[in-house]
Amino acid sequence: MKLYSTNNHNLSVDFPTAVFNSMPLDKGLYMPGHIPQLDQEFIAHIDQYTLPQIAFKVASALLQDAIPSADLKAIIDDAINFDAPVVKLADNDFVLELFHGPSLAFKDFGARFMSRIMGYFLKENEKTLDVLVATSGDTGGAVALGFLGVANTRVTILYPKGKVSDIQELQLCTNGQNIHAVEVEGTFDDCQHLVKQAFADEALHQKLRLTSANSINISRLIPQTFYYFNAYAQLRRQGKKDVVFVVPSGNFGNIAAGLLAYKMGLPVKQFIAATNVNDTVPRFLESGIYEPRPSVQTYANAMDVGAPSNWVRIMDMFNNDKAALQEVMKGYRFTDNETLEGINAIYNEFDYIACPHTAIAWLALQQYRMATGDQESAGVFLSTAHACKFPDVFPEEIKVNIEIPDQVQCLATKEKQATAMDTSFESFKNYLLTSYGNA
Repeated sequence: MKLYSTNNHNLSVDFPTAVFNSMPLDKGLYMPGHIPQLDQEFIAHIDQYTLPQIAFKVASALLQDAIPSADLKAIIDDAINFDAPVVKLADNDFVLELFHGPSLAFKDFGARFMSRIMGYFLKENEKTLDVLVATSGDTGGAVALGFLGVANTRVTILYPKGKVSDIQELQLCTNGQNIHAVEVEGTFDDCQHLVKQAFADEALHQKLRLTSANSINISRLIPQTFYYFNAYAQLRRQGKKDVVFVVPSGNFGNIAAGLLAYKMGLPVKQFIAATNVNDTVPRFLESGIYEPRPSVQTYANAMDVGAPSNWVRIMDMFNNDKAALQEVMKGYRFTDNETLEGINAIYNEFDYIACPHTAIAWLALQQYRMATGDQESAGVFLSTAHACKFPDVFPEEIKVNIEIPDQVQCLATKEKQATAMDTSFESFKNYLLTSYGNA
């Protein structure tokens, strides 16, 4: 497998290089040099395959000869060892539950696969791998659990102070061992900017072996394609063929993975990017003008991103053809008040408790149906996190009915461990060099 930079299509690196470097030095993002087409026989009979079998087929096509088949199968069987069910709410309305992994968020797919890929390529006695990750909510917990105890790795998680839920904070701040949390007095965009600056800093590269666990890393993106194919397989078993995927979107890695699946041959009628008031992409899809703005805090905190990193990947897949992308993707935005209305409507109509991100996706599906008149397609809105992560958002009559998983109840007994920091790169650079530079 060869990959290029979105800023330089003439660049060519192998898969391990892309995994460990995360970002090319030209500050683009790595993309597969060739997006393979899955054979139509597989797509036609996809309903006969399990999630691990689908994941192996898709990963094999993308990675080509980067990992021997037996080793790749073992990695997938270990990493993707939980379900991603499509739950029917109405005749043509379905929710894809992606919160059945250990951190109760869809990020488990990417984080667990990536940690095992890195562990596979790491060799004994190599320099310690320093994994940097910025989180707006769920990434931190998934990465922490994915890398906890992995030999020869250190993980540094940056998160915005006061802008993640209490449970999300505990998931990334109570692990100890090789997991370190940094509480930044700023926004997610500030955290993400610090990580990107670190990768461009020569002094840090001389002292540390840096990589990223954000969705800028191609090994995070690849496993997220698996659940789109698997959802389609589940719908085919129910006799559905025309599918609309509605994706809660912040840094746009999730929907980028869906579009990658589409480019590989997954039959999708429409993608819908559902955002909160951080609506850089919906504005672009309406106007054709891409204009990032500073992020605003909302109830759907994992989507509080003003400058989504993965947007360059999406535009690259469509050769920067705005009109072609606008045919495949629509975008809708919703306020906090509308989000609460969505949570209540889903609960009252279906007796289903949806996290704020999931509620926004459901609202977008309803808006799409009203705007287009399409009532017949199977509308699949992605549920990206367990509702228990956002207890302060729900009214009491819904909150009392949220089931609290055992791993969340255990968090209350653990002590928070985090380093406070401002948004200056010098502070972060000094922290890394002081903490790890001589290790």
